[in-house]
Amino acid sequence: MSQNPNPIHPDLAGRLQRMIEAERGADARVINFGVMEDGHAGLTFGFDVVDTAGAALGAYVLKMAPAGVARRGNTDVYKQAPLLRALRKAGLPVPEIPWASPEEDQLGTPFIVMEKMPGRVFLVWEPHDSFSRDPVQLRDIWVQAARLLAQVHRIDWRQAVPQWEEPRPLSDELDRWTKVLRHAEDPDWFAAGSRLGTLLTARMPAEAPIGVIHGDFQPGNILYENGKAGGLIDWELASIGSQGLDLGWVLMMSDHLAWHPNWQPVAPVSAADLIEAYRGAGGPAFLNLDWYQALAHYRLGAIACLNVKLHRTGKRQDPLWDRFAPSIPLLFARGIALAERAHHPEGNA
Repeated sequence: MSQNPNPIHPDLAGRLQRMIEAERGADARVINFGVMEDGHAGLTFGFDVVDTAGAALGAYVLKMAPAGVARRGNTDVYKQAPLLRALRKAGLPVPEIPWASPEEDQLGTPFIVMEKMPGRVFLVWEPHDSFSRDPVQLRDIWVQAARLLAQVHRIDWRQAVPQWEEPRPLSDELDRWTKVLRHAEDPDWFAAGSRLGTLLTARMPAEAPIGVIHGDFQPGNILYENGKAGGLIDWELASIGSQGLDLGWVLMMSDHLAWHPNWQPVAPVSAADLIEAYRGAGGPAFLNLDWYQALAHYRLGAIACLNVKLHRTGKRQDPLWDRFAPSIPLLFARGIALAERAHHPEGNA
């Protein structure tokens, strides 16, 4: 979700200009510098570079780590640079990273600069008017996403990013969201979330296949141009781990039973359609999907509980979470139903 748009350094534009001059020459000029509202874990800015005659030299997106925050997880913005460079080299449609630094000397905090890719993301609850509302074309938006996910999951992480990070165990993934769930202020939300967490722990599948995980894979993080899926963006939550997490997340996002009537995804597609498209494109993580989708419900439900609390207490206000809140009990209830029908570990393939 969007972040605080305040620049993290009062002379950020000036610092960026000096960096671009050092990289592109004294004639390079930064224009159209400003906050991009669809930024996620890091502060996100867009800008263009032109020469002194005004000729375009490139369009870019700058992502920065929040100032004064420990560099780990989704706040370790620089960590994306080696991953994206490796994935691009392997043929994935991800942004090119011309400049990045884990240090604070250039811009005041670690950063990455990506070339801006063409297209527009498909926000699953409120798509831009430029997207067709024809159900056949909308279904294709989701099917293309599933095929792109298979492409991500086919990457051999040991070859592409062998030193990037160690695989994250599923038990650690569950523990992480159990801690976040404790912020739920509604006792019914906490009770439902806790029941889901207990079921997930009891029915945890074998951790396979292991590989690159995007972490928030859905059409809202894919750039579509003329209805065709192109760039895959927003890798703040990427990791190495059980790849079922990604497909489970897509299935949750498109599942109408998981959402309040006032917060329904624009998704005329079935789970079977998505799984078939993913498998047909060579995706390896198609087992135990009830469990992995239930985990997605647990994860997003816990995140929502925290963000509703932060909004309602005034610590980080974002009215979006008041609109989202009625879906929290449905997310947990649907997750419980999925987890209850998931196989026990001894029965998993």
